[in-house]
Amino acid sequence: MMRSAIILAGGQSRRFQNGSGRWVDKALAELFGKPLLVHIVENVKLVVDEIIICVNNAARGSHYLRVLENYSITDVKTCVDAKFPHVQGPFAAIATGLKKSGANHCVILPCDAPLIRPSVIDYLLKLVEHLDICVPIHPDGNIEALFFSCNRVRTAGIAELLCLLGRSKPVDIIRASSRIKFVSTINELKNLDPDFRSFININFRSDLVNLPVRFSKEGPVTKSIDLNLIQPLSPEISSLEKIAKKYADGEYLNTIDGISETLSIFEKRGIHFWAGVLWETKGRIFHALALNEEKTGRIKEYYVNSKVAFERAARKYAAESEIYKSWQIKFLFENARGDEIWCLNMREEIAALLSGE
Repeated sequence: MMRSAIILAGGQSRRFQNGSGRWVDKALAELFGKPLLVHIVENVKLVVDEIIICVNNAARGSHYLRVLENYSITDVKTCVDAKFPHVQGPFAAIATGLKKSGANHCVILPCDAPLIRPSVIDYLLKLVEHLDICVPIHPDGNIEALFFSCNRVRTAGIAELLCLLGRSKPVDIIRASSRIKFVSTINELKNLDPDFRSFININFRSDLVNLPVRFSKEGPVTKSIDLNLIQPLSPEISSLEKIAKKYADGEYLNTIDGISETLSIFEKRGIHFWAGVLWETKGRIFHALALNEEKTGRIKEYYVNSKVAFERAARKYAAESEIYKSWQIKFLFENARGDEIWCLNMREEIAALLSGE
């Protein structure tokens, strides 16, 4: 089976800048005499068949290829992030890289993890052969949201759907997946990487000297977690694809028609994340319609529908967050809870507008 590494290198590296006014590309910052990008490519090429570097423009990709050639690295591809109507950044890059790859399984990596061990990548790719997602989890319940292995075909479809629906956080890929393994860093991966060098991220210039490992070695999660979440079946995925396409094209009223039928299925089956996403999307649509409506009666109707939708979305995210809470997966719990709170705030904002009429 073919393996691919998708390296995310299209960011602005804002934390890495020093305020001098001259922008520095973090991927090309040197560590031990070589650019960070060269380090990670040299490490991953030992265990994958294909390497794709995701960039935000073609000129940047061409420059990276020239830099890699100086180190006798030529068997690398680049791709420019797709332009989604509501999403850009790392999530768009992941969706684009997964779609471009021809591999069975992929590992997603940031360009600023130069000391990642090939053995860790190899292990994650082996684990995911019979799963959807494998992601490292630390003892405190935080995960590596930009460092995971996945079934390419399934994950590519999910990533594109979420981007079309305006979801901008890469962690949503995990929340939308079914068969997930959270691989314990302190228990399982420590055998392959005793010093946890794979989890050294270069965020600031001082990190090139300090090489900090940014995770707590203390916490309740001491073993790997296998999680099976109820997710949409193939016919339901087809329905989601139609909904997402209409939403991205701005066909809001047609989107609402498609959402209602699919929502009833998701609620009956207990598909909390996707039900939350669809209710939230419905809320956003009605809110947008209210802002652009001229007739007073219709404005109130749209706001009432939006308020109800955001409230229902909050309930679904709350149910989702309880699953992660029970497993002590802190990062996913906080993200689901964050979506719940945002929807509740939108509900209260709309309620205030309605009461002030």
